[in-house]
Amino acid sequence: MKNPDYLNQSVDSLAGVGAQTARRLEKLGIRIIQDLIFHLPHRYEDRTRIYPIGSLAAGMTVLICGKVEFTDILSRGRKSLICRVSDGTGFISIKFFHFAGAQHTLLKPGTMISCFSEVRQGFAGLEMVHPDYAILSKPDSCITETCLTPVYPLTEGVKQATLRKAIKQALRLCSEENQLLADWIPEAVLKQYRYPSLSEALQTLHAPDESVSIEALQNGSVPALKRLAFEELLAHHLSLRKTRNKIRVWQAPEFISDKTATDHFIRSLRFRLTDAQQRVMAEIEADCRRPQPMMRLIQGDVGSGKTVVSAYAALLALTAGYQVAVMAPTELLAEQHFRNFSAWFENFQTHVGFLTGQLKSSQRKDVLESLADGSTGIVIGTHALFQESVNFHRLGLIIIDEQHRFGVHQRLALREKGQQDNIRPHQLVMTATPIPRTLAMLQYSDLDISIIDELPPGRKPVVTSIIPSERRADVVQRINSWVDKKRQAYWVCTLIEESEALQCEAAEKTAQLLTETLPAVRVSLIHGRMKAVEKEAIMRAFKNHQIDLLVATTVIEVGVDVPNAGLMIIENPERLGLSQLHQLRGRVGRGEGDSYCLLMYQSPLSDTARHRLGILRDSNDGFVIAEKDLQLRGPGEVMGTRQTGQMHFKIADLARDSDLLNDIQQTGDRFFKDSPHAIQPLCDRWLGTSTEYSEV
Repeated sequence: MKNPDYLNQSVDSLAGVGAQTARRLEKLGIRIIQDLIFHLPHRYEDRTRIYPIGSLAAGMTVLICGKVEFTDILSRGRKSLICRVSDGTGFISIKFFHFAGAQHTLLKPGTMISCFSEVRQGFAGLEMVHPDYAILSKPDSCITETCLTPVYPLTEGVKQATLRKAIKQALRLCSEENQLLADWIPEAVLKQYRYPSLSEALQTLHAPDESVSIEALQNGSVPALKRLAFEELLAHHLSLRKTRNKIRVWQAPEFISDKTATDHFIRSLRFRLTDAQQRVMAEIEADCRRPQPMMRLIQGDVGSGKTVVSAYAALLALTAGYQVAVMAPTELLAEQHFRNFSAWFENFQTHVGFLTGQLKSSQRKDVLESLADGSTGIVIGTHALFQESVNFHRLGLIIIDEQHRFGVHQRLALREKGQQDNIRPHQLVMTATPIPRTLAMLQYSDLDISIIDELPPGRKPVVTSIIPSERRADVVQRINSWVDKKRQAYWVCTLIEESEALQCEAAEKTAQLLTETLPAVRVSLIHGRMKAVEKEAIMRAFKNHQIDLLVATTVIEVGVDVPNAGLMIIENPERLGLSQLHQLRGRVGRGEGDSYCLLMYQSPLSDTARHRLGILRDSNDGFVIAEKDLQLRGPGEVMGTRQTGQMHFKIADLARDSDLLNDIQQTGDRFFKDSPHAIQPLCDRWLGTSTEYSEV
């Protein structure tokens, strides 16, 4: 038996893998022999049987065997070599655009040939273009494979044949007999879920036999694929649970609530709290009474009242004698929080500070001094709160708004500011981006999750309509009558070919056209290429009703509260994901009057796009929409731009494998109880070093 550490050796120790190939394989994340074993095919080819030519249809990818009837070189258009091949049941054309003279000689009439390729519809009937082919010595010498042929993800300079040969060698090393690859999933768990052993699962996926269909492999229903997806999801879950256990070792300040102060705070609000808000406040209060740091995520749709819940948490910290830092992704949002917190804490003996990059040096100096000496109880700011010059007297709570907008390093830096003698501040994270339950169960299994699933009384749902762009003129006229009622509107230009420059250009042209068409309407423009100061000024003017119609790119997705803006037109909504459209729509519907969102699409609309926009029209529930979005588009896109430290899966697919997540939580409990020795090796196998940021 080989040395068990053999799987950790570099791939260039395998026959046929030189130093150059090894360097190229690194681009695929393949460095050691074990990486090869977990580099799974992304599709399969069926060369296990020969199809009669008469049974073929366009779109099939098949192996055929027949005799060349005639060969010709066509010189009109693109020069090509054409062979007519027949097997007695029918005929097909084989076409080559790149060919050598020797090919023309070899493929002469009477030659027996086998070909593998996709069948297409050509001018003269069915054809195969540049198939894999072999000249046969005898009619019955066509070689079929014993199993489906794997097709692997490649990188420049690496051929399928090279990868297949290297993976075959690696698989021989981890066969059942050699036992080099440890199976960390206990036998009892495999039996419970009817999963194959690790070695068997890998053999099945790299070389499926005739009992496994291509359809089952593609839709993920094969037990071998389920088992590997299960193991990978389990590794992510265990990694986050380990982090959570580590956090529980740290100390945090205990906030014992002052009932007089909390009752006074709730009575002084100009609105009634919803049951959902009160439930989440109680959860936060229970967390803050413990001597371990709170790590809680508050999810709530746009306008569900997350900010006042975070202010209640801030009150708990203040009455216990600690400071609070509230961080927002933009200056404008920070300013909005500053106004709200200042109003809510007006009758409390505390000073609310404001710290952003735009402050004059004298103002900044005052804020820094009051934070260091403790006279400022709450500070609201942007990423300026991370700077080295910012020192807190006694930071006890960090509130982060729209946490996915911040890089991991930034959040880590702020938490470390509050660390004193192994005591760390409590952390409260808020997001208005509804995270599907399936994604949250894994992505945030290191956080406790609270959901505010109720809108304040009086909030009316936004009426959403889907209309073709041919009715653009009607929509423009509707803006006139809307502005006559002293109401405001947004016109959103969506992404064009993933280019911010083109998106801004489209918005500029739209703003110009609307200005010309609507002379009585005050039109302004905001887009991502403007300086932060310009954007802030425009949003402020819009909030103060100095602008009637704001033409914008998707930069307004996380923006300010403008209750008077009750109409939104979104151009080309078919280009955006449902969650992003829902976020944009959340900018309207904040006032007392009726609100409308018009989704103006380009005809013709595909069935999928029509279905997606229909989901948005029929639902105002962000969580329902996010769940559907996950099924339609997958996790990477639902979460927006992937941040450092976010999950990347090799095999698992959260949309396809969400049914495994409940089992994973139970199995995770069993691992900590019965197999703690297996946790680290399992995490190392699937995550390598990517776990280092999970504790933020």
